[in-house]
Amino acid sequence: MIRTQIQLTELQVEKLKRISKKRRVSMAQLIRTAVDQVVDADTDETASQRRKALAVIGCFNSGLTDVSERHDDYLAEAYTS
Repeated sequence: MIRTQIQLTELQVEKLKRISKKRRVSMAQLIRTAVDQVVDADTDETASQRRKALAVIGCFNSGLTDVSERHDDYLAEAYTS
Protein backbone atom coordinates (compact mmCIF):
# COMPACT_ATOMS: atom_id res chain seq x y z
CA MET A 1 0.00 0.00 0.00
CA ILE A 2 1.00 3.57 -0.57
CA ARG A 3 0.73 6.01 2.29
CA THR A 4 -0.99 9.26 1.41
CA GLN A 5 -2.20 12.26 3.30
CA ILE A 6 -5.58 13.98 2.90
CA GLN A 7 -7.38 16.79 4.63
CA LEU A 8 -10.93 16.32 5.84
CA THR A 9 -13.36 18.69 7.45
CA GLU A 10 -14.14 18.24 11.11
CA LEU A 11 -17.64 17.09 10.21
CA GLN A 12 -16.26 14.47 7.80
CA VAL A 13 -13.94 13.13 10.50
CA GLU A 14 -16.75 12.98 13.05
CA LYS A 15 -18.96 11.07 10.63
CA LEU A 16 -16.16 8.70 9.63
CA LYS A 17 -15.34 7.97 13.27
CA ARG A 18 -18.98 7.22 14.01
CA ILE A 19 -19.33 4.92 11.00
CA SER A 20 -16.01 3.17 11.59
CA LYS A 21 -16.96 2.47 15.20
CA LYS A 22 -20.36 1.15 14.14
CA ARG A 23 -18.85 -1.08 11.43
CA ARG A 24 -15.82 -2.01 13.53
CA VAL A 25 -13.35 -1.04 10.82
CA SER A 26 -10.67 1.62 10.67
CA MET A 27 -11.24 5.04 9.16
CA ALA A 28 -8.55 4.18 6.62
CA GLN A 29 -10.51 1.11 5.54
CA LEU A 30 -13.67 3.19 5.15
CA ILE A 31 -11.80 5.68 2.98
CA ARG A 32 -10.28 2.90 0.83
CA THR A 33 -13.75 1.40 0.38
CA ALA A 34 -15.18 4.79 -0.64
CA VAL A 35 -12.35 5.32 -3.14
CA ASP A 36 -13.00 1.86 -4.61
CA GLN A 37 -16.69 2.69 -5.03
CA VAL A 38 -15.92 5.95 -6.85
CA VAL A 39 -13.39 4.29 -9.15
CA ASP A 40 -15.71 1.35 -9.88
CA ALA A 41 -18.65 3.66 -10.59
CA ASP A 42 -16.56 5.71 -13.00
CA THR A 43 -15.32 2.57 -14.76
CA ASP A 44 -18.88 1.19 -14.99
CA GLU A 45 -20.15 4.50 -16.38
CA THR A 46 -17.43 4.59 -19.03
CA ALA A 47 -18.18 1.01 -20.06
CA SER A 48 -21.90 1.78 -20.19
CA GLN A 49 -21.31 4.83 -22.38
CA ARG A 50 -19.12 2.76 -24.70
CA ARG A 51 -21.82 0.07 -25.01
CA LYS A 52 -24.45 2.71 -25.79
CA ALA A 53 -22.25 4.29 -28.46
CA LEU A 54 -21.54 0.95 -30.09
CA ALA A 55 -25.22 0.01 -30.01
CA VAL A 56 -26.17 2.80 -32.42
CA ILE A 57 -23.74 1.72 -35.13
CA GLY A 58 -25.73 1.04 -38.27
CA CYS A 59 -28.99 2.36 -36.83
CA PHE A 60 -29.15 5.46 -39.02
CA ASN A 61 -29.32 5.90 -42.79
CA SER A 62 -28.05 9.07 -44.44
CA GLY A 63 -29.21 7.99 -47.87
CA LEU A 64 -25.66 8.38 -49.15
CA THR A 65 -23.87 5.34 -50.52
CA ASP A 66 -20.27 6.60 -50.39
CA VAL A 67 -19.94 7.85 -46.80
CA SER A 68 -17.22 5.33 -45.92
CA GLU A 69 -15.11 6.61 -48.82
CA ARG A 70 -15.88 10.34 -48.62
CA HIS A 71 -16.46 10.87 -44.89
CA ASP A 72 -13.76 13.57 -44.71
CA ASP A 73 -15.41 15.51 -47.55
CA TYR A 74 -18.81 15.32 -45.88
CA LEU A 75 -17.37 16.37 -42.53
CA ALA A 76 -15.57 19.36 -44.07
CA GLU A 77 -18.75 20.31 -45.89
CA ALA A 78 -20.74 20.14 -42.64
CA TYR A 79 -18.27 22.44 -40.88
CA THR A 80 -18.30 25.04 -43.65
CA SER A 81 -22.09 25.17 -43.91
